[in-house]
Amino acid sequence: GGSQLAARLASTMRCSCSLLLLLGSALRASSFSVPCHAAASGRPAAATSRGTVSLADVGAASTAFYTDEVRKESYPSMADVLDAKVADPDLRRLMLTLFGTFATVSAALRAELVVKAEEQKSVFGDVQLGVDVLADQLLWDVCRSEPLIKTGSSEEAPDVREMHAGGRFCLCWDPLDGSAIVDNNWAVGTIIGIWPAATGVIGATGRDQVASMVANYGPRTTAFATLDDGVYEFTLGVGGADGWLCSRERVRISPQSRIFSPANLRTARHELPGYGELIDFWLDQRYTLRFCGGLVPDIPHHPRD
Repeated sequence: GGSQLAARLASTMRCSCSLLLLLGSALRASSFSVPCHAAASGRPAAATSRGTVSLADVGAASTAFYTDEVRKESYPSMADVLDAKVADPDLRRLMLTLFGTFATVSAALRAELVVKAEEQKSVFGDVQLGVDVLADQLLWDVCRSEPLIKTGSSEEAPDVREMHAGGRFCLCWDPLDGSAIVDNNWAVGTIIGIWPAATGVIGATGRDQVASMVANYGPRTTAFATLDDGVYEFTLGVGGADGWLCSRERVRISPQSRIFSPANLRTARHELPGYGELIDFWLDQRYTLRFCGGLVPDIPHHPRD
């Protein structure tokens, strides 16, 4: 019914927001805010610093995630890092399983043609691609086979399904964020929020989560995951490794940023004129646009160690 659909939509929103919560309270980055004097007037502030902003401040060198990264002599495996950084053995086991699912989805994206799914099951009227359905099915398979999972819920369906009555965790996911840009052969991703069975997903908040995981399928396959002491990035199949290596530790969003990643620009002139003014402010201040068209591939534009 309508109430169930509304609840599912709310849960889906929380799942999508989990990738933002994944990077912690540093989401109050300046790239998403307007200075007080601009907000108070209801208008963007004048671009008084145009003449003093150096090209280094707005060029790729200041906005690339890996610009300052220096190769290390060795990188720990994902399993070793989870052993050291996830105290709960059940959660650690679940996350290991989900990393395996990410690897399977990554391989499928390289092996499958991008075509319309033979059977369209979206209750929201969205056209589903075969890779959408495949990624979603793989996550439902995890829910069915893993007794630690109490409930599962997907962006592709309007309900929360009980999987194992004695399970400790509730999963909510977007199986393939960015499927609208998969035709372009651009990066897409999977978003997963993990909640304790005590809260479930309906009515819970992002802060109730026990973990969040986001996989990014591009030229490389990477994943961000929240561990006990922060956010870590893992990379699949690099450096001669068969599995995942920990490529970055304790990733955080920079408190200062010179880039912006706007979405839904069609609303900026008519439905949400304040949004249009904010975009004008970013442009007047010579912020750099970095926008991939998907939520997951835009994450690495913003973090810093």
